[in-house]
Amino acid sequence: MCIGIPMQVIEPRGESALCAYRGQTSLIDMMLVGEQPAGTWLLVFLDAAREVIDAEKARQIADALEAMRLAMQGETAFDHLFADLADRKPELPEFLRS
Repeated sequence: MCIGIPMQVIEPRGESALCAYRGQTSLIDMMLVGEQPAGTWLLVFLDAAREVIDAEKARQIADALEAMRLAMQGETAFDHLFADLADRKPELPEFLRS
């Protein structure tokens, strides 16, 4: 199973870029998204950028990863990491409503 990590470009280097997530830096392959300026958020799989994302999506993914980390440690108090979902009633997709 491969999990996408939101990373922010620190320094573009042509076909690669130095990127950071949670204080750790990695050299990321940029061949699929092209060169991106510093500050750009990326969704990274196995040290390769697959998608350019906005800061809000990066935060949501980072929050979900943090919730998963907490759950794996036996924690259960992580609703605050899903604030966009916690206070709304689930709705069926349109094709299931009939």
